[in-house]
Amino acid sequence: MSERLEAHVLLLIGDQAEITTPHRDHTDPERVPVDRLVRETGLAREELAGADLVAVVSDDGRLERFERA
Repeated sequence: MSERLEAHVLLLIGDQAEITTPHRDHTDPERVPVDRLVRETGLAREELAGADLVAVVSDDGRLERFERA
């Protein structure tokens, strides 16, 4: 069973986005490819920084996909 978590895009660094969740704060953000976020959420690259998203997490803790909040 998958879990859904609030996620926030802190900033973009090159082709990576730094994402915070309840399990990873700003001191240890998750890094996710920008192209993946654009593909999964439909948001343009320019809209990602500061965006609130929903992260779908698998049973083993992997971020399976992202959706618009």
